[in-house]
Amino acid sequence: MTTDAHSPLLAFRRATPLQASARPAGRTTPEAALSRRYLALLRLSDAVTIALALGLTLLLRESGRMPAPPVELVFCPLIALAWYLALGASGSRSLRRLGVGPGEYKDVASASIVVFGLLGILNIVVGAHLGRAYALALPVGLLGLFLTRRAWRNRLAARGHDRRFLRRAIIVGHHDDVRYVLRQIRESAGAAYHVVGVVVDEPGERFIVDGDEAVPVVAGLDDTARAAAALGADVVIVASQSHDDGGFVRSLGWSLEGCGADLVLAAPLVDVAGPRVRFTPVQGLPLIHVDIPRFEGGKHVLKRFVDLLGASVALILLAPVFLAIAIAIKLDDGGPVLFRQTRVGRDGEVFRMVKFRSMVTDAEARLAALRKECDDGNGVLFKLRDDPRITRVGHFLRAHSLDEFPQFWNVLLGEMSLVGPRPPLPTEVATYENHVYRRLYIKPGLTGLWQINGRSELSWEQSVRLDLYYVENWSLSGDLMILWRTLRVLIAPVGAF
Repeated sequence: MTTDAHSPLLAFRRATPLQASARPAGRTTPEAALSRRYLALLRLSDAVTIALALGLTLLLRESGRMPAPPVELVFCPLIALAWYLALGASGSRSLRRLGVGPGEYKDVASASIVVFGLLGILNIVVGAHLGRAYALALPVGLLGLFLTRRAWRNRLAARGHDRRFLRRAIIVGHHDDVRYVLRQIRESAGAAYHVVGVVVDEPGERFIVDGDEAVPVVAGLDDTARAAAALGADVVIVASQSHDDGGFVRSLGWSLEGCGADLVLAAPLVDVAGPRVRFTPVQGLPLIHVDIPRFEGGKHVLKRFVDLLGASVALILLAPVFLAIAIAIKLDDGGPVLFRQTRVGRDGEVFRMVKFRSMVTDAEARLAALRKECDDGNGVLFKLRDDPRITRVGHFLRAHSLDEFPQFWNVLLGEMSLVGPRPPLPTEVATYENHVYRRLYIKPGLTGLWQINGRSELSWEQSVRLDLYYVENWSLSGDLMILWRTLRVLIAPVGAF
């Protein structure tokens, strides 16, 4: 009879490198302490925002002819508590959401809508008679929650250079795959990872060097979990796995149990975004379905409707701004206010794009001479950081992208979209390689990924990649996020010249 000391289960546990003892629970590194403080401030701001939103509802109710009935005064704190708890249960305050993508905002919106949806059902079924004023609490509260979350993200990004708020990461895989993931994390403003080491399957490697960054190789494949525990890693990113070991990811997941580190798989689907990816398990085999991009249909009809609505509202609201800019341009040099230029739109159709004139009236005539002297562009587009043709008013207009505002008229006419690829010149299109023509599969945009990721400071390859990524992966929620980030760029411009 086998004794407990020699049982197969104990033997398996001794052979499996569980790391619970290697990494003490509740570690108190500066990074962990700052993360806990950040989450505490996030919880406080959520509570204050919810209280203000519901308080405003009661104030509006009281300001009416009839005071709020006692049932509303009782339900108000219960609704606030349910709303606050729902935000936590949705994962919107999870460390995994810190500064990473739009998931945090989606969780906030989903939790809020669920709470008020249940409130509406309760109001109908129970007859609580909570009044229509509570309908105002949802949009006001959502707006407040989005703004406070955005403010905390800005603070996180501003302090991210010291790496104290970033999650410590180890990257595992082949040399080239590890370096690619390392580069993407380094170049992404919202990655929220600090790579403290890498694990590669090539023996003898000591460092992975990418540009001016060198990251040490901390272990072999068999010692990944032990290295994660020793370095206090929060996440282990698998860039690729050995072709000789189909169960590598499963074994790594087992070995990370008790280590406190999350396991993240870097999908080998380059430039394919979440809206096109679906996971379907078949007898334990996770199949990844990738939808083929479609360039017509209901989604594009909805996009056109949003364009019409957004352009109409913008042209009405910005009319005083248009008038002020027009007067400033006229007073500056007396030339025409608008500048029209031929651009290439969807399916290669040309149109006349309209902008506020930011250069001298003979700018086109002086272009050839300037091309010979210098060029700060990306090899295809001609750009000068200190272009002598730009007027005094033009410098300000370009810095804050105000010269682009008349393009709302092009959007209204259907020649452009609010969000899309950058509208190219005919001379630029003439140099396109075959795959670059895909930029013309949808309408060019007033703003886009190129606008919020560096603009003129981008290389030609980066610009093309961003545009192609958008063309194949765009979504309405993604468009709204780009429009929101564009507002920040208008206030604090980057790469505009």
